[in-house]
Amino acid sequence: MRDTFNEINITPLTDIFLVLLIIMMVIAPLLDQQGISLTVPENVEQSQITKDPQILTVYVSHNDKYFINNEEISPDMLGTVLSNEMKNYPDGLLIQTDGSSTHGAVVKLMDKARYAGVKAISLDQI
Repeated sequence: MRDTFNEINITPLTDIFLVLLIIMMVIAPLLDQQGISLTVPENVEQSQITKDPQILTVYVSHNDKYFINNEEISPDMLGTVLSNEMKNYPDGLLIQTDGSSTHGAVVKLMDKARYAGVKAISLDQI
């Protein structure tokens, strides 16, 4: 006669629960961390808000040519021109791109701008 199986083996079940418990214990402290802490100024004078930003605008055309103040700048002279112009524009750089300009041309401009000391760069597609 055959022995009947009357007990359930719960060892695999307890193994799974212990693994899940360990995973939760590792992940739980990570969920407590906050994002970026920002300090918001409390008293902002109205004159600071209405101040016109001094931002240099560089246009990248569809054939990957660079224009500053409607004047074409060669890619070789781009870094030098940016270094000279950024003295007059302390608030940063705005890159306006044509819809069909290449990603490589924009990245090259961003690299030259960072090397020229630009702290803030914005992108705009026209």
